Amino acid sequence: VRLHSHDVRYGSGSGQQSVTGVSAADDGNSYWRVRGRTAAVCQRGTPVRCGQAIRLTHLGTGRNLHSHRFTSPLSGNQEVSAFGEAGEGDYLDDWTVVCSGTYWVRDDEVRFQHASTDVFLSVTGEQYGRPIHGQKEVHGMATSSQNNYWKVMEGIFMQPSEAFQMEQYHAEL
Repeated sequence: VRLHSHDVRYGSGSGQQSVTGVSAADDGNSYWRVRGRTAAVCQRGTPVRCGQAIRLTHLGTGRNLHSHRFTSPLSGNQEVSAFGEAGEGDYLDDWTVVCSGTYWVRDDEVRFQHASTDVFLSVTGEQYGRPIHGQKEVHGMATSSQNNYWKVMEGIFMQPSEAFQMEQYHAEL
């Protein structure tokens, strides 16, 4: 499924904007911007390192992927929501990219581990009823499993910065 959000709030827990999983490949509410962690400067075109903390900002609403110690409504795991305004939120918006190798590679599967509570961004089989019928619950799980692998499916990809390319291909001094 694709990581999805929209301006529909949870009816329990935090009451913040819900985050779900959908199968549709053509829904604009499944687009997220990768940004530097809270209060960090991140230059466009800088590759994301495995182990680096990032924020994912929902393009449609400007809220950041967020988690906290509220219980998720369907599975009883940790709630994942979208929080903040115009891309500004708090330290609970930070997620660590868990991948193999040095950098997050476009076609590779990755995990996102919440920097403050250590849960993994996950989706299992629980589905919502109205008003978001058929969408799957996205939540935080304490352990890594096949339910918390994610892969970039489409988007706008920036070429690595010139400084990065020099670092990669010109190691001699």
